[in-house]
Amino acid sequence: MPVQTEKKKLTIVIPCYNEEDNVVPLAEAIFKVTDEKCPNYLTELLFIDNYSTDKTREELRTLAKGNKRIKCIFNARNFGHIRSPYYGLTQADGDLVMLMCADFQDPPELIPEFVKKWEEGYRVIVGQKKKSLTNPLVNFVRNVYYHIIHRISAVEQVEYFTGFGLYDKGFIRVLASLGDPYPYLRGIVAELGYRMATIDYTQPKRKAGKTHNNFATLYDMAMNGLTSYSTFFVRSASFVGVFFGFGGFTGGIVYLVFLILALVQKTPTPNILYPILAVSFFLAGIILFFIGMVGEYVLQINKRVLNRPYVVEEERINFEE
Repeated sequence: MPVQTEKKKLTIVIPCYNEEDNVVPLAEAIFKVTDEKCPNYLTELLFIDNYSTDKTREELRTLAKGNKRIKCIFNARNFGHIRSPYYGLTQADGDLVMLMCADFQDPPELIPEFVKKWEEGYRVIVGQKKKSLTNPLVNFVRNVYYHIIHRISAVEQVEYFTGFGLYDKGFIRVLASLGDPYPYLRGIVAELGYRMATIDYTQPKRKAGKTHNNFATLYDMAMNGLTSYSTFFVRSASFVGVFFGFGGFTGGIVYLVFLILALVQKTPTPNILYPILAVSFFLAGIILFFIGMVGEYVLQINKRVLNRPYVVEEERINFEE
């Protein structure tokens, strides 16, 4: 008689904020896919709610009451789009852990492909967004950012990677051990991740509701990535300073030569006011830009030195005591 082995646990972490119209159909869609195509795995969902102000928590309570495979963490307040998802990952106890958005932009039908890659021996499998059906302007700005961070990062980054992926429990332990209070997950995956595979996909539009990403959240994410994994701007400030210092010195010598020639030949002296103003405004812009970038680095250092917890929990549902 064959010995029955215990099923591996697949935990899918779903951060959410004001997703009352999405959490129920998403849970149904995920279980439909995994129960049919991943029958050898015990699938559970871990929703981490970042202090929603709509009926998201009511919907999650109803879901969790009717299905013990649905766990919930309710934050005491909104802790931002960086810390809350990361904390959710560290609280997952599955053999395989996935991170997915609550708005259907991370397609549930791809879950079996991620699991198959894990069975092939890959311990980190990331979704690589090759095309997006969302706002073209936002996509363009994101693409520019991905190219920039890929070029200047000290670590080889995965382009078009939003965090959607599957992670082995060993890597989840690595995430939990880092103690970085303001982590950049994409950079950590690239720097510390195990053997990696990528799965290409097209990002669909949101199924319901409006996106909660705005300029402030996108800028925060971008600066977190740039300052965490690149010294380009700080170091380039020194080179730019040397370049313009040498240029200013050379320009001064050239002007002095022309001035002497004008005095000797008794011709009108060159007017220095306009070039001085132009150079001054240009240098002021360069200086302000690099002061701002240094400020971003200092801000990131400050966030890490404060060593705040990722989130403060208000309630847990369906977790063992």
